[in-house]
Amino acid sequence: MSATPIAEMTDRARDVFRLVVEGYLDSGLPMGSRTISRLPGVNLSPASIRNVMQDLEELGLLSHPHTSAGRVPTEGGLRLFVDGMMQAAAPSAEERAAIEGRLDRGGPIEEVLAAATAALSGLSACAGIVLVPKREPVLRQFGFVPLSADQALAVMVGHDGSVENRVVELPAGITASTLAEAGNYVSARFSGLTLAEALARLNSEIRAGEAALDRVSQELVARGLAIWSRDGAQRPVLIVRGQANLVESDAAADLERVRQLLDELEGKEEIARLLDSARAGRGMKIFIGSENKLFALSGSSVIAAPYRGADGKVVGVVGVIGPTRLNYARVVPMVDFTAQALSRLMA
Repeated sequence: MSATPIAEMTDRARDVFRLVVEGYLDSGLPMGSRTISRLPGVNLSPASIRNVMQDLEELGLLSHPHTSAGRVPTEGGLRLFVDGMMQAAAPSAEERAAIEGRLDRGGPIEEVLAAATAALSGLSACAGIVLVPKREPVLRQFGFVPLSADQALAVMVGHDGSVENRVVELPAGITASTLAEAGNYVSARFSGLTLAEALARLNSEIRAGEAALDRVSQELVARGLAIWSRDGAQRPVLIVRGQANLVESDAAADLERVRQLLDELEGKEEIARLLDSARAGRGMKIFIGSENKLFALSGSSVIAAPYRGADGKVVGVVGVIGPTRLNYARVVPMVDFTAQALSRLMA
C-alpha cells in the first residue's frame, strides 16, 4: 500500500508516527502504546495511542512483528519519515574533525578514498563504501605468463605500483619465447601510456609497418591490450570498509539478514552499479530495503552522495550501507559532509 502523504495525516497521527519511528531507530525495538504514553510531552492515553497506531498500520506505515508486541515502521513508513519528517542533525565538530583528519593524510587518491570510507564506517557503525573514479592505470611494465597451450596470464604493473592481471586467450602458434618478446615489447614501447593509448599506438605502428613484432605476436599484444582496456573502463572500482560493524552483538536473531547483506557486499559489481546510479543525481540518494531489488532479501539501506573532481563533474560516490534501522538524521548529513570534503580535496 502506498504511503499517505504527511499533509493528509492528522497532527495526532503525525506525532505518534514520529515517536514510533524515532523510538525504533534509537532502540531497534517495537514501540508499544504504553511506552509512548510515558514519553515527555505526550498527553494521550495508551488506548488513544493504540487506536492511532492501528490506523497507521492500516495505511501501511507501521507493522507489528508479533501479536503482543508494539509497532515498527514499514519500509514505506521509513521512506515517508526520511523524506518528510526527519530533522537532520549537522555533524559535530568531533565528527567533522575525524573525517577531515583522515582525508588530510595525503597519499594516492585510492588511499584517501579508503580512509574516507573507514572514517564513515567508524562513525556510523555501518559499512563505508566509495565508488572510485573510473580511470585507466598508466603502464610501467607488462608481461605474459603461460598457463596452458591456449591461455596466458597478462600481468600489468602500473606507475602507481598497482599490479593487476587478466587471463588472455592465445592465438595459435604462440611459444614461451614469443610471450616474453611480446611482454618486453609492450614494456619498452608503451611505458607511460594508458592501455587505450598503448593500443592506439600499436595499431598505428602496425599500419605504418613499424611494429617490430611478427603477425602472431602483434595479434597477441593487440588482443591483450584491447580486452584489458575495455574491461578496465567498464569495471567499477568499489572500496568497502567496516563490514564487521554489520554483525552487531544484539543481531543474533537476525543473523540470516546479516549473512545475506555480507553476501551482497561480496558482489561488489552489483553494489557499484547501484552507486553508479547516484552519479546522475545532484545530491543525496537514499535506498531503503526492497525499494531496490538488490536488498529485497537483506532489508538493507544505502545512503550515498556524489563527489566531484576539479572540473566540477561527478567522479564518484561515497556512502554507507547497513540495516534499515539507521540513525538517518545523523548519518545522512555525515555522508553529505564527507562528499563535500572529498570534492574540496579534488578541486
